[in-house]
Order: sequence, then C-alpha cells, then structure tokens
Amino acid sequence: MNSETVVTEFHKSSHSDQQGDCLEMAHTATGGRAIRDSKNPVGPALAFDGAAWRRFVDEVKGSRGG
Repeated sequence: MNSETVVTEFHKSSHSDQQGDCLEMAHTATGGRAIRDSKNPVGPALAFDGAAWRRFVDEVKGSRGG
C-alpha cells in the first residue's frame, strides 16, 4: 500500500450485509482511508490520502442530493 500508513483496525460498516460481501475501512496517518475486501483481509488494500478521500465523500453526498 503506497505511503499511507494504516493507524486503526479495519472494520466493516454496521450496514454491511450478512453474506460477507463487504468492504472494510481503516483510517490512515494522513487523515485518509484504506479500503479492502472483507473476504480477503490479507489481500491488497487501496489507500486514499485525506484530500482524495474528502473529494470522494463530497461526490457521493452530492450524487445523493445531500
């Protein structure tokens, strides 16, 4: 995972389905997030710096009209 250092445990949303088809998220040292597939916890993770994560969240909120 590039220069992003994970500083919290990965966790699933309480809204995740019970089949295990979920993403897990952890906070990074730069205020960003790391995302991984819950079915493969030792597999690769995608890391986003803080600015990229905020842009993503803003876009998602904008697409929902909220």
